Amino acid sequence: MPWYALLVFAVAAERVAELVVARRNAAWALSRAGVERGRGHYPVMVALHTGLLACCLLEPLLADRPFLPALGWPMLALALLAQALRWWCIGTLGPYWNTRVIVVPGARLVGAGPYRFLHHPNYLAVVVEVAALPLVHSAWLTATVFTVANAVLLAVRVRCENAALTQAVPA
Repeated sequence: MPWYALLVFAVAAERVAELVVARRNAAWALSRAGVERGRGHYPVMVALHTGLLACCLLEPLLADRPFLPALGWPMLALALLAQALRWWCIGTLGPYWNTRVIVVPGARLVGAGPYRFLHHPNYLAVVVEVAALPLVHSAWLTATVFTVANAVLLAVRVRCENAALTQAVPA
């Protein structure tokens, strides 16, 4: 369990790094007349991701979940791939990437990097991570509950983001 806790803390540290990048990018976007949408669901998203990390640690301890190599190693690989995809998205979008929905009027949609293949690759990374990270240490209840909650949240988020992009970004 100590190595799994270290993994979860590393993911938490990665989240803090994301927030630093997002804060810098938000300031950049807002200084260019960027408009934020979807403020109402943002606190729910923060709570969901914080709760996920907490439950990733709690469920294996409280429910005595074992590390099952046949499940744990593939899920670790998926969780790491999700991190790589997330940072590919961040690097590709540059100052336009954010944890909030902030659209700079007149900006063009990005069609490079993973955006050549998917409209919302960052959300694919989130979906994979939410399912895989808990399963690294057999926390199936956490994986199930947070995957369902994340699906509901992403339905709202993607709708919000698509509407904001459609209104503000030229085709």
